[in-house]
Amino acid sequence: MKNLFNFKRSSFTFVVLLSAAFLLTFTSCEKDDISVNDSNTTQLKKGSRAPAPGDLAIAAIAIDAGFSELVEALVYVDEELDAGLVDLFLNGTDQYTVFAPTNVAFENLYGALEIDDITDLPADFVLDVLLYHVTEGRRAANSVVPKKNPKTIETLQGAIFEVYPDLEIMAVGNTANIVIADISASNGIIHVIDAVILPIVP
Repeated sequence: MKNLFNFKRSSFTFVVLLSAAFLLTFTSCEKDDISVNDSNTTQLKKGSRAPAPGDLAIAAIAIDAGFSELVEALVYVDEELDAGLVDLFLNGTDQYTVFAPTNVAFENLYGALEIDDITDLPADFVLDVLLYHVTEGRRAANSVVPKKNPKTIETLQGAIFEVYPDLEIMAVGNTANIVIADISASNGIIHVIDAVILPIVP
């Protein structure tokens, strides 16, 4: 796992360009864009228990549920940087919680940056962003969404973001919302979000 964190930071020029682009708002999405089996999800309720582990791994759910842009990003950094993320989330036994952006969230990112797809971005930056969407452990909504004060989430990327009681995520560089909680995988939990969150300051 340690080799995942040994990647260089994006250049100053690229960060400035990306930061400027994210002055645009792009956090809307439609829930019917997400094809998730209702039996794999739980409604977000106060005091609800964490769901039991599911049959499929995180990566398998991402593929089956139509998170094609997220899968493409994982494959891209694996091919370019030998990061091993697909294998980690498909065959790994360690537990992770993934805040998974919808396809619409990625498309909004591409529109804001005026690019065609994820491969138009530097692979090391994409890895940085992907790791910002993951935290260690099996963290269901009842341990992620607070009742009052914001909950701080420490990510594999190293930076943090905060989750608020209204399901809003306040990231370093922008905001998002949890739109579906507690998709249970064999090796963790997925919470679906409506924007690609950024570990940089605009």
